[in-house]
Amino acid sequence: MNANSSHLHEGSGTGHAGHPHGGDAEHGTHGHHAHMVADFRKRFWISLILTLPILALSPGLWDMLGLAAPLAFRGDAYVLFAFSSIVFFYGGWPFLKGFGEELRKHQPGMMTLIAVAISAAYFYSSAVTFGLSGMGFYWELATLIDIMLLGHWIEMKSVMGASGALEALVRLLPAEAHRLSPDGATEDVPVNDLQTGDRVLVKPGERVPTDGVIISGQTILDESMLTGESKPVEKGEGAEVIGGSVNGEGAVTLEIRKTGDETYLAQVMDMVRRAQESRSRSQDLANRAAVWLTAIALSGGSLTFIVWLGLGRDLEFAIERAVTVMVIACPHALGLAVPLVVAVSTSLSASHGLLIRDRAAFERARNLQAVVFDKTGTLTEGRFGVSDSIPLGDLDESACLRLAAALESQSEHPIAKGILHAAEARGIVLPAASEFRNLTGRGAEAKVEGHDIKVVSPGYLHAEGLSANDPRLEKLAGQGKTLVFLLVDGAVAAAFGLADVVRPESRAAVASLKGMGIQCMMLTGDSQAVAKTVAQELGLDDYFAEVLPEQKAEKVKEVQSRGLTVAMVGDGVNDAPALTQSDLGVAIGAGTDVAIESADVVLVRNDPRDVAAILGLARATYRKMVQNLLWATGYNAFAIPLAAGVAASWGLLLTPAMGAVLMSLSTVIVAINARLLGRSGVTAESSPPGK
Repeated sequence: MNANSSHLHEGSGTGHAGHPHGGDAEHGTHGHHAHMVADFRKRFWISLILTLPILALSPGLWDMLGLAAPLAFRGDAYVLFAFSSIVFFYGGWPFLKGFGEELRKHQPGMMTLIAVAISAAYFYSSAVTFGLSGMGFYWELATLIDIMLLGHWIEMKSVMGASGALEALVRLLPAEAHRLSPDGATEDVPVNDLQTGDRVLVKPGERVPTDGVIISGQTILDESMLTGESKPVEKGEGAEVIGGSVNGEGAVTLEIRKTGDETYLAQVMDMVRRAQESRSRSQDLANRAAVWLTAIALSGGSLTFIVWLGLGRDLEFAIERAVTVMVIACPHALGLAVPLVVAVSTSLSASHGLLIRDRAAFERARNLQAVVFDKTGTLTEGRFGVSDSIPLGDLDESACLRLAAALESQSEHPIAKGILHAAEARGIVLPAASEFRNLTGRGAEAKVEGHDIKVVSPGYLHAEGLSANDPRLEKLAGQGKTLVFLLVDGAVAAAFGLADVVRPESRAAVASLKGMGIQCMMLTGDSQAVAKTVAQELGLDDYFAEVLPEQKAEKVKEVQSRGLTVAMVGDGVNDAPALTQSDLGVAIGAGTDVAIESADVVLVRNDPRDVAAILGLARATYRKMVQNLLWATGYNAFAIPLAAGVAASWGLLLTPAMGAVLMSLSTVIVAINARLLGRSGVTAESSPPGK
């Protein structure tokens, strides 16, 4: 990697050292890059001010314009030399220093080209000042340095801006917290002093100081900056909260569970930093191209110099052509092409709760052909829900659900919760239930509004000699759904079909992925009937049922044997082997537990639509990389011959300063193109794989 891309790449990281509470390493690294930006800004302005008298004292510039120099006096050449020397040594110092570092590393690159170009211009002009025949071009030297300093200043600001979302994460945590002592008193302490087990008070409008659990109070939390979830989340006693989230209108007391490196925010920042620093194939391609371009520029500059001298042109003209070739051929934009896109895409994904752990795997995501989802907890909510209500007597559906839910309000069974949730979703007001009693293994009973109400299993009906005849019941059983029956005063009144609730987002996720040309499949330990029902409901291309956890990796391998590039999406726990086997492992719904080593990408929200979003971002990122690489290399391929003077017979000659302008323009275009990645947002795209 050339020197420019190295320092830019370093700048793209957060500098996080594992501690989100203002660690020295984090702030030290950030301060170092801020100092570099300030240094380039200072050198640019001072050099620009000194350039004004240089321009006024340069006879070559005014001769070219057909005007008389505004400043001409005895000894003006030495004054011009003095000002130019300051600009060369002060303004050009970062490039001269970088040249030395590249030589020590035996990696000539952009700094080498700039240093050679400005040194050739300066020492040739100095020789003219002290007696060599010719025309110096101090003004070109000064403007070249000015433009290079300005370009570096803009680039470094762009790179630091690319990590703006991560720097915002640093500022999410408050400096102090209200710690509660055993006697109930409150003391304000630095967040760094909090320990696991401490209790803290979070007042309305304040930020949560670190990860913990609510032990008293209820509130609404804004976690949008952390998880990308725009909708505020209501939380009460026993709920986990993330450090950095914004408390709503209710005061809550937390018990600290995680501090320092263990916190969600610390892990997110460390994950993002490592992702930004990880190398990818595109990055390696850019680095190799930069080395070749460096060699081409140096040899091209030398050849240009020799050819023009051989054609009888004077030394000044030959040097000017050689200098222009070396300036315009700098792999400046090329060094920025990939690292800046990496910084922007990683920050963009992090701000939306899409955490990239492995850049190379993320880059491969653009070529995915199949996505295999774990069912429970990924495509479904992992809880029972009422999918069908079938009245079998005189009562209508709402009345049956009302009575069943009144009974089940006294139970903690998953089926009971499913029926109760269905009634709540419809806004049904429940009557009181009394004399509740469990019927072990068969159901439950209670008195509701003077009636004997039971919710029982099919086995209870069979044992009691009761029957429920309806063709719809056989269909539900064939779909693998759980059936329970409502009895009112001993008579069968209704049947309820319950199943693991399919997430509404799953349908949109599958539709988006299929629109991108990606096959969607499912793994589940459930029966064939259940798997088939879910697969048909979502429109999946294939499914695997009755799969044990240890068999999931084999199923992923089976899909890969079809010649498909596969992503596995699961919860990161019993799916770990399958996540590792896949070409892209995606852990979904990680919540506060983001330390999932088996996944390449961690999706904070439990929303399968984010799978399509991360694949869409991977494709958009790759396109930006390709666009930047094509622009940078194509620009140089066009500009180098022009700088060498192939169009001189048509009167078209590029001065070193104009070469610097065009080169900086190329760099700015690359930077803007990378920044435009954020304009499109993190959305799935319907382009074919690999495009």
